[in-house]
Amino acid sequence: MPLQQSGDSAPSPRRTVLTGARVALPAGVADGGRVAFEGTRITGATSAGAAAPVAGDQVIDLTGHLVVPGFVDIHVHGGGGGSFSSADTEECLTAIRTHRQRGTTSMLASTVTGDLDDLARQAAVLSELTEQGELAGIHFEGPFISPHRCGAHQPGLLRDPDPADVRKLVDAARGTAKMMTLAPELPGGLESVRLLADAGVIAAIGHTDSSYDATREAIDAGATVATHLFNAMPPLGHRAPGPIAALLEDERITVELINDGTHLHPAVLEMAFRDAGADRVAFITDAMGAAGMNDGMYPLGPMTVEVKDGVARISGGPTAGSIAGSTLTLDRAFKRAVTIDGLTVGQAVRALSANPARLLGIDDRTGSIEPGKDADLVVLDASYDLVGVVRRGEWVVRPQGV
Repeated sequence: MPLQQSGDSAPSPRRTVLTGARVALPAGVADGGRVAFEGTRITGATSAGAAAPVAGDQVIDLTGHLVVPGFVDIHVHGGGGGSFSSADTEECLTAIRTHRQRGTTSMLASTVTGDLDDLARQAAVLSELTEQGELAGIHFEGPFISPHRCGAHQPGLLRDPDPADVRKLVDAARGTAKMMTLAPELPGGLESVRLLADAGVIAAIGHTDSSYDATREAIDAGATVATHLFNAMPPLGHRAPGPIAALLEDERITVELINDGTHLHPAVLEMAFRDAGADRVAFITDAMGAAGMNDGMYPLGPMTVEVKDGVARISGGPTAGSIAGSTLTLDRAFKRAVTIDGLTVGQAVRALSANPARLLGIDDRTGSIEPGKDADLVVLDASYDLVGVVRRGEWVVRPQGV
């Protein structure tokens, strides 16, 4: 079915029942299952033969399709030509809509290293969008990261994680800061991890040159996420295992993985799933403004990125040639997971929906298909291509004929 983008219409006043599809329920994938929603909430989610439609229901036959929970992206910088670092509301909304149309029904807006005052201005815009329900919160990536592993972040704007500066950004977000990536080996790193943990903000280890032991210290101090594991950190070594071994082995850590076929070799992704386990993996896009767009030149914070053959790289300066995020959308990550990586539908659902929702503390309302939760749903065809998206009971993308 080709995509049909839907307008911002109000939720249907009557119950909608999706029938005939395979449905990814918490207990497993149900063939010929049913999902019912009314207003913004799921009212029924069952296997075949239960919860039959009644008079007045809008019944949609999705035989041959798969219904999964809406995707949750905890690390995304932009899309559709829009960037969350722009401090421009309309540009941010463009990025939100782009990823929403590809199945991401909840997302954190990720920033890029910049001057603290600029980041505070960005946080003011993003916090308002969070308060309006457009975003799930803010993820500050930088400026408290290692100059040795800065990747696409501008080296001249990096700084040590002074707890006072960390607090400044958290306060600027007005309660909407959900995560901050930092390098814990830098001066002030451990104190800042503790500050974030005490403030209820996820401390993520990334863009780091940390040793194995220093990473263990940061985890004990309260860090709970590995920012795009393997990327922007020392490789795994047999004498100096570095941060990767510490992050993979610790049950307290959720590991982010960019499943676009560029950032990680399939064997490395398989190793991460095997070592961390399916309940500790969160697929992310790390997408910049070129996601959903053609090749060309795009801004990324204060830098310029060239996208060629779908791969984004810094176009000039001291970090020229560095991979600059991705152009990935989570529907493509899901398809790759089940058609190339050999993951089951259940494993992919956990990595794209259940695990990140639990990490953010929003799993009481999204991340799985269960009665009482938000009607956040993605409809995929037999080839695992996206054909429909429902967010809080509204069709964002309608399958043809619906």
